[in-house]
Amino acid sequence: MIVYPAIDIKDGQCVRLLRGEFSTASKVAEDYLETAKNFLKQGATWIHMVDLDGAVEGVKKNSSIFLHVAEETKAKIQLGGGIRNMETVDHYLDHGISRVILGSAAIQDPEFVKKAIQTHGAKIAIGIDAMDGLAKAGGWLVGSKMSFIELAKAMESLGAKTIIYTDIARDGTLSGPNLKELEMINESVSCDIIASGGIRNIEDIQDVLQLGMHGVICGKSLYQGTLDLTEAIAVSGSDREV
Repeated sequence: MIVYPAIDIKDGQCVRLLRGEFSTASKVAEDYLETAKNFLKQGATWIHMVDLDGAVEGVKKNSSIFLHVAEETKAKIQLGGGIRNMETVDHYLDHGISRVILGSAAIQDPEFVKKAIQTHGAKIAIGIDAMDGLAKAGGWLVGSKMSFIELAKAMESLGAKTIIYTDIARDGTLSGPNLKELEMINESVSCDIIASGGIRNIEDIQDVLQLGMHGVICGKSLYQGTLDLTEAIAVSGSDREV
């Protein structure tokens, strides 16, 4: 299982949100590049990055930051937020980003998602963010009537290989992941599932590992010190990932 330390960017700053609410944004690090380098020193092979401004506005807003990290660290970067067209997908993948995440587009523009997957294959991941079992879009501000399972199956039918599942109610709370829903989505599709939202400590890492998750994203737990990244990587076995 791969451990993905997270760096979320808003207005050029490293921040964390509580349940995706922008009014709760708090700065968690002084320098995004040093933060990324520190994660790599602790053994990370991937870094999960999010353009929070882009997620709301539907366009790339902090792209220079993500490309800077890719260039300076040579890390594998998984990036989401505001990626709504092929031009943006191509821009990132052509400039050092290893995988892009399509979230809102999965709900609002499945034809684009299909084209992106046909063009770039495993370099496209699907982000499914849900509240009370229903998927949300637009930086988690726009609701839908589609269940997370229904959306996952639809994306699997388009050829998606990787799905990142976030329970919005758990995100940034350090209250533990939604193991029930993670198990449900993992059993419903053949895609690799990356767990996100609520990770607090090493016990949570062990729990999602037991469910057979492909990966787990850790954010606030790393910044607040409730989880040690090196230990999480050792427990998950992601230090052996190629």
